[in-house]
Amino acid sequence: MRLHPAFIASLVILIPVQASSHFVLLEPTPTLVLDDRGNPQKPEPCGGTTHGSNPATAAVTPIRGGSQLHIKVVETVYHPGHYRIALAGDAGGLPADPETVTRPTDKGPYSVSAKIETKPKPPVLVDGLFAHTERFPSGHIWETDVRIPNIDCDNCTLQVIQWMAEHGFNADGGYTYHHCAELKITADPKLPREPDWTPKK
Repeated sequence: MRLHPAFIASLVILIPVQASSHFVLLEPTPTLVLDDRGNPQKPEPCGGTTHGSNPATAAVTPIRGGSQLHIKVVETVYHPGHYRIALAGDAGGLPADPETVTRPTDKGPYSVSAKIETKPKPPVLVDGLFAHTERFPSGHIWETDVRIPNIDCDNCTLQVIQWMAEHGFNADGGYTYHHCAELKITADPKLPREPDWTPKK
């Protein structure tokens, strides 16, 4: 059974700790139809599966350039780590997954740390978000507001990723899980434009 993201928040308390997924993008509405655990979310840049993507939601979130966009995710399975948010004219312009330092184990490499951009540049909006090492129950919600650049973009792609420490390598997604949302950004004429963020054609 597939559920619209609007229903996910009421269901996360039912997700067992050993569930295979790790986070669900609640706001803005993701590009793919997700199941109640947030899958599929492994392959970069926007989730999906190696054999194709789930049906699209066709959701487009309108927002005024220069304003704040509310970001809300639920972490369905605890892992130490952090989140990163990026914005590009399309999925092809999104950044690669974070560079990861690993340590060897009997089960293969495990992630230790990842490079965090302390002074983010396009296409990264914010990095090192919700950094955490303390265990919490399944279903923990993270949320914040992120400023959107003052640009015009009819179908920009917003990417939210979760990088995980102390995690084995996933063939589909490495040490990172991915979700995306489509934004229709209309520049605020009262604010200066931000050419560094203008999508490349």
